[in-house]
Amino acid sequence: MAKPATLGRQQHLWLLAAASAVLAPLTVDLPKGLALGTSLILLWRAASLWRPVPVPGHGLLTLLALGGAVAIAAHYRTLFGRDPGVALLLLLLALKLMEAKSGRDGHAAVLISYFLMLCQFPYAQSIASAVMTLMAVVLTTTALVLINHPRRSAPGALRLSAQMLAQASLFMLLLFMLFPRIPGPLWGLPADAYAGLTGLSETMTPGSISQLSRSDAIAFRVEFSTKQPAQDTLYWRGPVLTGFDGRTWTAGRVPAGSTLPYATAGTVSDYTVTLEPHDKLWLFALEFPGAIPSDGLMTADYQLLAKAPVRTRLRYAMRSYSGVIAGRDESPERLRQARQLPAGTNPRGRLLAQAWRAELGGDGPAIVRRMLDYYRNGHFSYTLDPPLLGANSMDEFLFDSRRGFCEHFAASFVFMMRAAGLPARVVTGYQGGEINPVDKTLTVRQSDAHAWAEVWSKDLGWRRVDPTAAIAPTRVERSLAAALPEGEPLLARPAFLWLREIRFRWDALANAWNRGVLGYNPQRQRDFLAGLGIADQDWQRQVSALAVLGGLLLSAFAAWALLERGRNRDPLQDAWSRLSRKLAGRSTVRPGGQGSGLARRPWEGPHDYAQRISAALPNIAGEISIIAELYETMRYGPKTTIARTRMLQELNARIGRLSP
Repeated sequence: MAKPATLGRQQHLWLLAAASAVLAPLTVDLPKGLALGTSLILLWRAASLWRPVPVPGHGLLTLLALGGAVAIAAHYRTLFGRDPGVALLLLLLALKLMEAKSGRDGHAAVLISYFLMLCQFPYAQSIASAVMTLMAVVLTTTALVLINHPRRSAPGALRLSAQMLAQASLFMLLLFMLFPRIPGPLWGLPADAYAGLTGLSETMTPGSISQLSRSDAIAFRVEFSTKQPAQDTLYWRGPVLTGFDGRTWTAGRVPAGSTLPYATAGTVSDYTVTLEPHDKLWLFALEFPGAIPSDGLMTADYQLLAKAPVRTRLRYAMRSYSGVIAGRDESPERLRQARQLPAGTNPRGRLLAQAWRAELGGDGPAIVRRMLDYYRNGHFSYTLDPPLLGANSMDEFLFDSRRGFCEHFAASFVFMMRAAGLPARVVTGYQGGEINPVDKTLTVRQSDAHAWAEVWSKDLGWRRVDPTAAIAPTRVERSLAAALPEGEPLLARPAFLWLREIRFRWDALANAWNRGVLGYNPQRQRDFLAGLGIADQDWQRQVSALAVLGGLLLSAFAAWALLERGRNRDPLQDAWSRLSRKLAGRSTVRPGGQGSGLARRPWEGPHDYAQRISAALPNIAGEISIIAELYETMRYGPKTTIARTRMLQELNARIGRLSP
């Protein structure tokens, strides 16, 4: 295709619009200085198209490129990796548009824009990012059309772009459904693919869970196939923390296996969990699971683990039992670990716990009740903004500040139980969740992160005790937002009912997107192909099916294009071709004696063709001259419909009267 020597204003504007659409979703994850700098460069270039604003020369552009590269290297401390690589490409795209003059420059900017669209997916794969990427694709493709067809109008280029993308979407859908799926993250790099993931940790310090609870990000979704248990029984077990150094609680090293370490009993709950990636091993299930997922393990402290870090969205079916008694035959070594406390810390709490033990004769249940009464009657408050605690954090919380979040209550409770001689440990996870009335899915967010305690007794084994329920029962019975005092900051607290309704609908749509698109993993692909009757599935069969169906689709498009070409034939060109066919049978003799037909040669224009026919057939020279003049007037003259119709009729009549 012919390319313009220079880019016009229309091509420049569409290239700038495409670059802006590519830049917009990346500004969230890249340095704000880079986003501001590239935006100013694009605005500078746009202003230069409307008024005589000076554009930097090659020397200044080179300095800007080098300075930007140095700034990016200083920010990331490297020029290698996903983030610095994307940042460099954005800078180069903006600078390329600043110097773009020819069609070749425009093509380079288009290719960089297409590549940057792919770079968006390691950061986000949500519906919003997909819609923004689609808009960028349309704008960039329209810019490409205008670069190659500078005379085409912008609406015409936009229609052509949409038509091409609609045709390509069928091939995209075919590839999505049939191309062999690759397990693991497709959009990620080993070094930094999981840097932005949030969730629970294998350690807990005062304030760690309260900070996590400020996040409205979704941890997992649950679909119950049986009746959903009561809200205050929804404890989603996560890391179990046994070690304590006076301030930080840590998960211990416990063996894991593929068999349940307890007998199941009680009410059954069947459900399916869709777990968001968190780059850790733990899976979440209601206490206590009745089965272990096929790719999972269970530790001796009843925590579900995956065999590899959860780096992609994971969906697994679970069954839990509400009446399990676990740990009555707990090993002496683990009980010893569950009694350990660091020496010389929190003396006031130790003295109080030992006094209770002496007063109550070591009665475990009585000590538990005494501690819960201490919370209820001690003017404790539940807050997301507790004061900072020092070296003796348990003493400061129990006797001084008395303000804390769930981790403060769980940690202080376990400390007091151990100080009284009872085996106890901290369990972290999530509590509750919110039912989405649109799709009836239970959504568990990071704001539902919770910590509770377990106390061991010979008769009941490990028994859950949630001290938060003694201070803020609405936290367990309803939600975190209901438990906090008015004015507490919390993303999960809906400001208006209509905003809450919008969030429900958006979450339901996102859940469907996750299951249908992002959740289309190798297992779901196998199920889909089995539904089509492809039982023996391997990559050779899938590629063969893909090639056959792709060929059929391509043939269908080719047939459609030929049909459209036949329907949209130019009647003027048909008449001119009919004249050529009529005269092809006539021949003339050149001076050298070689015969030649009078069909139109591909390079001949109407004037030259008419002259050649008139020279060969003088008897019809006048008629041929009139026919050629009519054709030239209709082809290159004004496009008046009435006059064109009348001249076309006259042209066909004159050609028809010529003898073959």
